Amino acid sequence: MNNSYGTDEYIEKAVATHSKRLLSAAYAVLKSTASAEDAVQETFIKLITKQPHFNDSEHEKAWLLRVTVNISLNMLKKAERNNPVTENEPVYTEDNSFQLLDLVLTLPVQYRTVIHLYYYEGYSIKEIASILKIPSATVGTRLARARAILKKELEEGAYEWL
Repeated sequence: MNNSYGTDEYIEKAVATHSKRLLSAAYAVLKSTASAEDAVQETFIKLITKQPHFNDSEHEKAWLLRVTVNISLNMLKKAERNNPVTENEPVYTEDNSFQLLDLVLTLPVQYRTVIHLYYYEGYSIKEIASILKIPSATVGTRLARARAILKKELEEGAYEWL
């Protein structure tokens, strides 16, 4: 895949193609729109400065997601070190899919991340393992635990609208 990193056309195309997906992934980790936007901006800066070689568009997408998740996790760790009690930005909407997202966002970060990549981005367990650089078995375990937590929450009736 031939990339012209410094050109306005490449940057515009990359932003148009990947911004929404990257914002969603960053938000799943950070639970803050402003922080997610910062993480995505940092991701595009890394794309331009590192100028990685991609075999195809799928490779580019996976690289961008991996970088976004890593930046988001680093931002979260830094925020927790600097301010152990953080206020989370609520999601206000009448759309049930966003109410379900609220429930997913209550999960610990390692579970939120795999749920997002699996269900919202459509990656397989093997692909998620590659993106996060963890064993496939760990991804499977995290998915199973996250599903169990979500199922328990749903069965307790807090989210009867589903």
